[in-house]
Amino acid sequence: MKKLLLIDGNAILHRAYHSLPPFKTAKGETTNAIYGFLKMFFEITKKEKPDYVAIAWDRAAPTFRHEQFADYKATRAAPPDDLYPQLPRLKEVLDAFNIKMLEKDGYEADDIIGTLAHSAEKHDEIITLILTGDRDALQLASSKTHIIAPIKGVSSVFIFTPHTVKEKTGVRPDQIIDYKALCGDHSDNIPGVDGIGPKQAAELLNKYDNLDNVYAHIPDLTPGQRRKLEEGKESAYMSQKIATIELNSPIDTDIRRLTVGPGDYGKISKLFTELEFKTMKGKIDELKKIVPPQIDNEDSELGQQSMF
Repeated sequence: MKKLLLIDGNAILHRAYHSLPPFKTAKGETTNAIYGFLKMFFEITKKEKPDYVAIAWDRAAPTFRHEQFADYKATRAAPPDDLYPQLPRLKEVLDAFNIKMLEKDGYEADDIIGTLAHSAEKHDEIITLILTGDRDALQLASSKTHIIAPIKGVSSVFIFTPHTVKEKTGVRPDQIIDYKALCGDHSDNIPGVDGIGPKQAAELLNKYDNLDNVYAHIPDLTPGQRRKLEEGKESAYMSQKIATIELNSPIDTDIRRLTVGPGDYGKISKLFTELEFKTMKGKIDELKKIVPPQIDNEDSELGQQSMF
């Protein structure tokens, strides 16, 4: 089996930043988010040994969700001033490792990840791992797609499979979208139905399976539930739309181009020196086992093996 590792860049960058103190280089460059991101990346690739890797990034441009709901994510606090200035340097390091990075105006990292995972599902030879702190991705969990969620710092994770999604949320992965349609999602400012909480949303879906069927059985509900659902019907279906990860984003879905490495270790060593990552620089030989180095052979087919 081949492994495809997909990383929600923005989610892991935030996790890294908030997990480490804001240390700086002697020249005053803040590097904690860069260090934490790379630490998690190296740990997960060392453990899972993926054959293909892609990091998806959000872009500043509004997405199709903002067109449907102007207040989408409007309640999120502004990022710390010293967080996103670290992003160009992080991308510089990742580029030296020859890790593919993807972003698209109008779409979120979730949509790029969802599209690639959906494409990979069509191939029996691939297992997909999604590294993210965003629970929206739980809707993508399947027997062939698992969600890796950091739960402590940048080193401890929890693996979401269809079974563990049901254990943690009370609903199946394919019900996550309708679950958010009913109870909303405060982190993304998805309203859901006013007065319907997570427990009640799970109970309704366990009984009626999906949002359409919940509304088809409104006469069977309590007066309070009927009132809430009738008054919140427009909000529920709008929330359902914006909670849905796009599985057909306009991106290249050829998984073969996401082969890991080869890394330019001359440039990597220079960058680690500039960033004062002495520990990482001391482990370059170990990193070469995770991301293979470039070799001086024009005829080499390193990383070009077909998965089909």
